[in-house]
Amino acid sequence: MKEMKMKIVIVGCGRVGSTLAQNLDEDGHDVIIFDIKTAAFDRLPETFKGAAIRGDGTDEEVLRRAGAKNADIFLSLTEGDNRNIMAAQVATENLGIPRVIAKINDPVRAAAYAELGVVTVCRTNLMVDAVATYLDLTVQTGPGIDTPQTPGHKHPHPSTALSAIRSAVTPAEATPLVEPETSGAAGNEPPTTSTADRAKVRRLGFRRWQS
Repeated sequence: MKEMKMKIVIVGCGRVGSTLAQNLDEDGHDVIIFDIKTAAFDRLPETFKGAAIRGDGTDEEVLRRAGAKNADIFLSLTEGDNRNIMAAQVATENLGIPRVIAKINDPVRAAAYAELGVVTVCRTNLMVDAVATYLDLTVQTGPGIDTPQTPGHKHPHPSTALSAIRSAVTPAEATPLVEPETSGAAGNEPPTTSTADRAKVRRLGFRRWQS
């Protein structure tokens, strides 16, 4: 049975974003992909039938003008953790997109954001797990896909983290959607403003996958 056609928005036309866009497009889905660099769209094949839009995927107005509001799925796949989570927040809270995933490279932050209500995919965890499986090693690692699950009480609304996230992003960080592979340590700081908050986030993250 042929699967239902969906509208899928992808922010970030890197290797992962472009590969997903190509495959989803070939499967007959309506794909809209964003990147701030026109050259990034060179990764897409000439047969790509979707919309490739040069623009900031964290900007609500840009997303609305491109028709993202009625999307079924939103994937934020840039190289910047802060940008991915901000785009996911906009998609979830402002555009009401039902299925949103943010790529978060830092395992601690991936777990913490999942606790705050955002589905995250962590490339670091996926790679560690793949290497360990190949070498037949037993290692502790977090989930590749971390879904919100807070046993015993209602899950906190994602907006509780948004102001902290925005305060952690400098103007220079907030502009580009694609960061170099060798981003510095400052780009991986937890999205909190005090030592106590950072410690809380780390405990929250490690508790989920090291217990």
